[in-house]
Formats: sequence, structure tokens, C-alpha cells
Amino acid sequence: MSCLPGAAPGHKGSVEEETVERASAPKRIAFAALLTIVGLNVWTGGPLLALWVGSRVQGSGSPTMGAVFVVVVVLAIVCLVLAMLFSRLTQRYQEMTGQAATVRQHTPWLRSMRGERPQYAGVEPTLTTPERILVGMVVIAFVLFEVWFFFFSGSPIDNRTGRAAAEPPAMSALLLR
Repeated sequence: MSCLPGAAPGHKGSVEEETVERASAPKRIAFAALLTIVGLNVWTGGPLLALWVGSRVQGSGSPTMGAVFVVVVVLAIVCLVLAMLFSRLTQRYQEMTGQAATVRQHTPWLRSMRGERPQYAGVEPTLTTPERILVGMVVIAFVLFEVWFFFFSGSPIDNRTGRAAAEPPAMSALLLR
């Protein structure tokens, strides 16, 4: 049995070698799909649910601080619940596949002020499948935001509703010739 330095066997953060029977491929794929759905809902479903609840509280008319407060509280609760669900699903997935985190997590107040990261002999830091799913979700969200911002958002300079909604005057003059 081998453990990371500073972690006792059986404690969180230890890497123990044990024989774990891997789950079948369809079960692992279904669990990865479930992790993807939960990760996607942190970005989409949670905010949409919070806005929907806020709209039910608001009714009609201009927004009130009460409705905004409800949106913030509902968003915080939904994202917290989804994060906890993702964490539990990740633990279950790691148990099912035999994967384990390769780097021990250090709490922020116990980290070195010099910014050094501990190096563990023989342990190559890699991403687990749930971590890859989260990284993929962040990259997709970032790319979609950039596409929306540069191509579809309104311009505060000329008050257009979309950047492709109206052609610049010079281009329309060239097209008429």
C-alpha cells in the first residue's frame, strides 16, 4: 500500500492501491453522461431556474429588489446543490472505475507562501474523467460566450441589436453599385 506524503491510509487524500473491479463500459458511459448533464446544468439549468423563479415572484412590471434577491438566493442554492451532487457522483464514479486523484489537495490556509507545489515521486498529475468533463464545460461556456459577445450581442456604440443585424453604410453603398 502506498500513500501520498502526509496522508494516512484510509484518509481523504491518500492513494491506496487496491483491487477494484471496474464497472462495465455502458455503466461508466452512463455515469459520465450523468456527470456531463449535471455539469452543464450548473451553467444553464441553474441560472434559468433562478430567473424563472424570480419571474414568478416579480409578476409584471419593472424588476424589484425582492425579485433580484430571490434570483440570487435560488441561484446560490441550486448551484450549491448541483456542486454537491457533482462531487458525490464523482466519488461514485471513481469508486466504480478505480480512478483516484493523483494529487493531494491542500487547503488554502495550509499552502506554502512561496507558491511551491509538492512533488510526489512516481506520481504523474493527470485529470480524472469528471475533471475532464468540468474542464470541457468551462471551455465550451467560454467559447460560446465569446461567440455571443463578438457576433450577436448588442453594440453600446451604435445601439444596434446585433452586430450582424445591419450592414455598415460603406458596405451597403458598395453593394448597390
